[in-house]
Amino acid sequence: MSHQPPVSCIPNTAKMSKAKKVIEEAKENNNPEIDLVDKGVSSLDEIPGLFALANVTRLSLSHNKIQVVPATLANLTNLEILNLANNHIQELPVSLSSLPKLRILNVSLNKLNGLPRGFGSFPVLEILDLTYNNLNEKNLSGNFFIMDSLRALYLGDNDFETLPPEIGNLKNLQILSMRENDLIEVPRELGQLARLRELHLQGNRLVVLPPEIGSLDLASNKSVLRLEGNFWVPHIEDQLKLGPSHVLDYLRSETYKVLYSRHMSAKPPPPPQTLDKSKKASRAA
Repeated sequence: MSHQPPVSCIPNTAKMSKAKKVIEEAKENNNPEIDLVDKGVSSLDEIPGLFALANVTRLSLSHNKIQVVPATLANLTNLEILNLANNHIQELPVSLSSLPKLRILNVSLNKLNGLPRGFGSFPVLEILDLTYNNLNEKNLSGNFFIMDSLRALYLGDNDFETLPPEIGNLKNLQILSMRENDLIEVPRELGQLARLRELHLQGNRLVVLPPEIGSLDLASNKSVLRLEGNFWVPHIEDQLKLGPSHVLDYLRSETYKVLYSRHMSAKPPPPPQTLDKSKKASRAA
């Protein structure tokens, strides 16, 4: 009787040879865009020659089984777009933020439990997607909010209860997604983000909003303000039924400023957690 090893133990040589073929073709054609999506890659060290492709501007590695991102990835100094979405990554190398031309970084749908020291040092990063990980206000890097080139920040489906006031430093931010977290409050400094056109706060534990948010341009046809799935005080809930522009009008009113001040002084206990995140894929061993 033959003993076949379990299928999971057999390396997916067909897929890995595809990955090698992609690299070989890129070398031959001097191709600046490398597509290694869903190639069965579990380690970037399995792809010889990848880090020698100095001309690469776009690297797509999503839908693989990568657990470790090697520091040598920073050798790709011309990289502008890096997609690591939907892997098994638990941490990122410190060297990543030294990439001088990186504009778009997608590390969504992974298992990040924190960010490396100095993560905010990206010089020209414009779009950062960290959706669906295990991040919170305590495990961001100390300099996270100095990335003033950021135009879009996606932090949805994480574990934030608060958002640091330093968020107000991201003056060029146009899109901020904090949906499906555990937010119990957001800072007044959000009102400093004058260029913000999309704000996603749905599916949290919010009761009130700072009046300063009423000053943001989030009521136009091209703007998006998502607030559903929270625990709003009745007056906000009533305005929300009429539409986001009514909420913004109400936040600017003197009546609301008094209500907000009283609420913050009283410090009532936050609403209970309603989402069981223990079964999230990002928590799986």
